[in-house]
Amino acid sequence: MKTRIISAICMAPVFIFVWLGGWPLLAFSAAVCFMGLFEFLRGLESMDVHVRRPIAYGCAAALFALLAAGGAGFSGGLGISGLVCFWAVLATLLNLADCLVEEDHGVSGAVYSLAALMYIALGSAHIYMTERLGGHNPFVWLIFLCAWGTDIFAYFTGYFLGKHKLCPKLSPKKTVEGAVGGVLGSVLCCCAFALAADPSGIGACAAIGLVGSAAAQCGDLIASAFKRKMGIKDYGRLIPGHGGIMDRFDSILLAAPFVYYCCVFFIYGATA
Repeated sequence: MKTRIISAICMAPVFIFVWLGGWPLLAFSAAVCFMGLFEFLRGLESMDVHVRRPIAYGCAAALFALLAAGGAGFSGGLGISGLVCFWAVLATLLNLADCLVEEDHGVSGAVYSLAALMYIALGSAHIYMTERLGGHNPFVWLIFLCAWGTDIFAYFTGYFLGKHKLCPKLSPKKTVEGAVGGVLGSVLCCCAFALAADPSGIGACAAIGLVGSAAAQCGDLIASAFKRKMGIKDYGRLIPGHGGIMDRFDSILLAAPFVYYCCVFFIYGATA
């Protein structure tokens, strides 16, 4: 309980960037990306997987440069989502080609580098992309409501009702009852948001809460799986005793893309 309260207090400034939106949110998303990449790549080294950091960081920098260009209106007709697709193709080619031209760079390094970029860089980029849908989109709040609403409700539901282990090898404390409570909590939070912002969108927000919660819980388990393979307890020490950026944003990084595409299909009619 104490850990979660302290973590919540430390994460409070995040809402300032979400509220400001635009360039401040883009800068915040980039900071999450680069700090998350640093922690993740450092963890890979404990597995004797050596990623070429200049390529990983260069690809991440290129992604946010394209997002900045798209946000400023210089997208060449592709739109922000088109620019991101273009980046994904180039990042894939660059990382896979690197393992062919560099003898000391194994295929595993290239694959892990690409996985880190798709998980961390793309995940953090979708925070900004969601906010840019239709201008300054308030539905970006749903990313955090899904992720942290799930975490809070799953914790209390699991604490009082949890009996059946969800995935004991990865996270011994998580229970099936907690997972279900997390989904319900996420849906309730998103519905409450819809009632406050736009009651006509309550159905879409409920669907987003459902999908976003499932994605958030998968992101949490995936991060735990990597930590187990890396042999570490936390990714970093940004918050003393409470881990690093990856420990705080693991669920958000996977929830953000799902919330974005749910908004595109459920609210904006696949026109983003």
